Amino acid sequence: MTWGLLWLMLALKIPLAGLIYIVWWAIKQEPDEAPPSDDDGGLRRHPRHPRKPFPRHPRRGPHGDPAPLPPPRVRTARARIRTVER
Repeated sequence: MTWGLLWLMLALKIPLAGLIYIVWWAIKQEPDEAPPSDDDGGLRRHPRHPRKPFPRHPRRGPHGDPAPLPPPRVRTARARIRTVER
């Protein structure tokens, strides 16, 4: 039992040490110098086209058709109280 425990303890330390070494190496690494350019580094997008205007409403008044007639109104019927004559 002790040999298995010692083996696992030592075997699991190797990947941990490798991970610590890779992180240390990445921190010490100097960044690559890019050649200077006139480009701003962003995406080049085409300017958006302006939206088409909404369709115009029909003209009213002296230059167009007369205004449409309003819809017919219906009177609401009121319930009347019936009085009972005695």
